[in-house]
Amino acid sequence: MVQNPERRTVLADAAIEVLARDGARGLTFRAVDGQAGVPAGTASNYFASRNALLAQAAERIHVRLRPDDATVAEMLRTRPAPSPGVLERELTAMYHRLAGQQTDYLALLELRLEAIRRPEVRASLTATMRANLERNIAAHRESGLPGDDVDVVLMYLALSWLIIENLTLPGVLDGYDADRLITALTELVAARDHPRGHVRVEP
Repeated sequence: MVQNPERRTVLADAAIEVLARDGARGLTFRAVDGQAGVPAGTASNYFASRNALLAQAAERIHVRLRPDDATVAEMLRTRPAPSPGVLERELTAMYHRLAGQQTDYLALLELRLEAIRRPEVRASLTATMRANLERNIAAHRESGLPGDDVDVVLMYLALSWLIIENLTLPGVLDGYDADRLITALTELVAARDHPRGHVRVEP
């Protein structure tokens, strides 16, 4: 059967919305059809199994989380000379952008849990997230900003868990301002980049 790629994307987006709202147990073909506003049976025509639907959602999730090409191009065009201050501003902006995408992060958490039990979902989500991390590492290398590949991985882990913690259990970090934590993280990266001394982040 010939399938419409745009309809397939709509169904994957609907699956992400259902995952965020109802959890993995609530992800059924019927629920996805209802969320997408398509006739009953549409999702099952596009995906051979629930695992296939989950794998497609895993591939789609980081497309939704990434900024669009126009936003990236404008950021690169207006980026000042590399410095710890620029790194801090970009990390802070990234944190607030991603923290605002609660639906996608909740769905991603559900997909992570499903990946433990479902090899197809694990393979799809691993490939997607690994590719995203490698893009971030490559972009950081080209930027000239402080930090090496290991620092990029550490920043990825720190920001990811900061978002998850504040999204799911905000009381754990009560009293710890996210922006101040990101400033401290940037200072640590800058200090590693200049091992002879601690480098303050300029405003």
